Amino acid sequence: MKFTIEEFISQLPLKADEKWKEGVWDIEAFAKDGMRVVFFAPRATDYQTSHEDDEFYFIVRGQGHIVIENHRFPCENGDAFYIPAKTEHHFEGFTDNFATWAVFF
Repeated sequence: MKFTIEEFISQLPLKADEKWKEGVWDIEAFAKDGMRVVFFAPRATDYQTSHEDDEFYFIVRGQGHIVIENHRFPCENGDAFYIPAKTEHHFEGFTDNFATWAVFF
């Protein structure tokens, strides 16, 4: 199976609406045996906090910062971040074209 950024970007709206609230722009691309791959392209504000699963973020477009338990790290295309389950985190100061794959396991 192949998943492309363009495939999932085309499924996102051009602006927030009732279904796509500000900051909550993600699409589950794949799930199997407790592992999920999600395409995440937040807009304006990222409201996420923590998750019940471990996860990896693979930054595929843009740049910004990821805040992991009050530690702020720059992130850009090509970077990867591991976030343990139940760890507070979110993105901030990201560019309009920011996008990442998130792998939950």
